[in-house]
Amino acid sequence: MWKAANLLLAFLVELLALGLFALWGWATGGTTATRILLAVGLPVIAAVLWGLFASPKATRGQVLRWTVKVLVFGLAGAALWSLGHPLLGVVFVVVVAANLAIIHTQKLQP
Repeated sequence: MWKAANLLLAFLVELLALGLFALWGWATGGTTATRILLAVGLPVIAAVLWGLFASPKATRGQVLRWTVKVLVFGLAGAALWSLGHPLLGVVFVVVVAANLAIIHTQKLQP
């Protein structure tokens, strides 16, 4: 149950990061076209980078995997901060860091 809960939390924060990128893109875009482009494009770019370098089945090295994870989650926290929610941004990053530490130390990933 512990393993399933931590892996579920990992999946949920990954989805939340994508949602935060979309929200930030929509909020910061000037015109409607720019808003749509950023709200769709940023999550797609993040998802592609995640799939290539940070997913459990990615074949890249550990340094690149952790670099992408730190960038994606750090930028998602920064996006939340810049949207006027600094405390939530910090809480998001702390929860992600704790979850990643548990997963890494308990060897929960395949």
